[in-house]
Amino acid sequence: MNTETIIPGEILWAPSPERIAASNMEAFRKAAEQCAGRALPTYEALHRFSVQEPDLFWPLLLEKMQLRVSGDQTPVRTSAHMPDARFFPNLSLNFADNLLNNGSSQDAIRLVGISDARGRQTWTHAELTRAVANMQAKLIALGITSGDRIVGLLPNIPEAIIAMLAATSLGAMWSSCSPDFGVTGIVDRFGQITPRIMFCVDGYLYGDKRFDCIAKNEEIARAVPSIEHVITIALLGDEPTNFSEYIEGDALAPTWPQFPFNHPLYVLYSSGTTGVPKCIVHGQGGTLLQHAKEHKLHCDLKSGDNITYFTTCGWMMWNWLVSALMVPGVTVTLFDGSPGYPDIHRLWKLANDEQITHFGTSPKFIQSCMDHVNPREHYPLDRLRVILSTGSPLLPGHFRWVYDHVKSDVLLSSISGGTDIVSCFCLGNPTRPVRAGEIQALGLGMDVAAFNQHHQPVIGERGELVCRSPFVSMPVFFWNDMASIKYKKSYFSNLEETWFHGDYIALSGSEGEAGGVVIFGRSDATLNPGGVRIGTAEIYRIVEGLDEVEDSLAVGQPFEGDIRIVLFVKLLPGVIWDDALRIKIQNTIRASATPRHVPKIILPVTKIPYTLSGKKVEIAVLQLLTGLEPANTESLADPSALDCYRKLTSTVQSA
Repeated sequence: MNTETIIPGEILWAPSPERIAASNMEAFRKAAEQCAGRALPTYEALHRFSVQEPDLFWPLLLEKMQLRVSGDQTPVRTSAHMPDARFFPNLSLNFADNLLNNGSSQDAIRLVGISDARGRQTWTHAELTRAVANMQAKLIALGITSGDRIVGLLPNIPEAIIAMLAATSLGAMWSSCSPDFGVTGIVDRFGQITPRIMFCVDGYLYGDKRFDCIAKNEEIARAVPSIEHVITIALLGDEPTNFSEYIEGDALAPTWPQFPFNHPLYVLYSSGTTGVPKCIVHGQGGTLLQHAKEHKLHCDLKSGDNITYFTTCGWMMWNWLVSALMVPGVTVTLFDGSPGYPDIHRLWKLANDEQITHFGTSPKFIQSCMDHVNPREHYPLDRLRVILSTGSPLLPGHFRWVYDHVKSDVLLSSISGGTDIVSCFCLGNPTRPVRAGEIQALGLGMDVAAFNQHHQPVIGERGELVCRSPFVSMPVFFWNDMASIKYKKSYFSNLEETWFHGDYIALSGSEGEAGGVVIFGRSDATLNPGGVRIGTAEIYRIVEGLDEVEDSLAVGQPFEGDIRIVLFVKLLPGVIWDDALRIKIQNTIRASATPRHVPKIILPVTKIPYTLSGKKVEIAVLQLLTGLEPANTESLADPSALDCYRKLTSTVQSA
């Protein structure tokens, strides 16, 4: 493949005219035509309208998403320029109110919780609302007010959503981590924002392994002295807990005070693999409106649908998933446990049994399934319409496997954005075809471009993912960054008014048109041999397509005034590493890409390190190879995965 010119991938699925006509996106396109006063016959035209006429687009979106807001919609933006622009400064709302009071039937199942620790639970709309109201009353009694921080050290269980909704209904900020984080990683996060209350569990199961958390909870509470109350959920049931006391009792009348559109809602954290995590604060209105657009339009989520995403409470996809409650009559199914227990069928069986319509996963999970399961042979998946994937680039082979082995008429929606925007820059579109290896579309209202090294937009070439205009889900600020120094350094150090996201992408289509998107990987883990910039995902696409290779990781090691590519491969069981396989890998990369892509060093490893959110940890490995110890490994799914790279450091340095 010529890496400088992107050839559109094979079309694997296309929506029928009937499916397009019935989609929420098509209804919105027609409304946009009336608003614009002209025809917008294609998605490209609709996207162009959304970024070129923001003062029309964002109010229209606000109206059609049927959000509960009050106040004046003007001005739409305080500025046309980043990073200081704020949206709808004269609007007010309550985030929790919008998720709960949306016309859903009182007996509709809104939450399903499936856990290794306790099986299956369901919560109707009435039960969920009553639990939130009771918890809200208890938080008021504890003195919680607007601006306080409340944290959750919780698995992906219904109680996490109840606690979050009660906290944010009072204007408090919510922040959560998964209990499989180490103590240092949790304290590094929660300690910065000085929370008053911590929700936690007595322990959890992951597959058949038991993890007790009481001692960890106590250690964290001592290390974060701002914590006044610890509210514990009985997941294992072996210790006295008090969460149930907070949600039981007669139904109380909840209060729904309204807060400014940009009032803080969530605190999320950067990965922390290169230092103490940055605390990214997102606002109520921007998060709500952006998620409404993505759920209702890009995912075509409708009343009666059932959505799940394999995520933890430490990943922004949990925050994204929770927002699906805003769609009346939608069920959100939560999964807490191991996707491989008792076998790799687990999540596909869940999708079938729960009649899931929108199934969220990652390339890592799809890769693990490819050689071990053929879901369509076992599960009809009758209601499944959309498969979502994020965390890393979805490779062409992954696309083909889904259509060959899962379901042939599903919308496979690769999405890309991140913690920084608690949403997506590019994602699916129910009115367009799916091409192998390509994200379907840029998000509406997201003025995304690929910039070359001269900061000029390019089509059909690899470039930096940038956003040229303000959007509603920009962070409202970073914690302890009153002068916005960290914020501006993170995204605006290249150009003052252009958001640089840190990904390499290429856009298909013609100049000015919103075509599909190919993701090449992080630009901050760029391979740059001989001055030629190469995204790591370009190598992964090739290497992981070989029969012998299960997984891989590539880094660019400084060497003799240049950069050389070092590739680590995890082989499939039974495969023997030898010179013949090394030469095969090199020749395959050379033939499929360019000589510049060929690694100078290839070494076998037993583990590939990932973060808890499923991202390959390239920077930490590169630090080890250059003689540095990674500053923070608490965000790694398995910190011991770095051990083999420590042992290989001298081998690489002397090669």
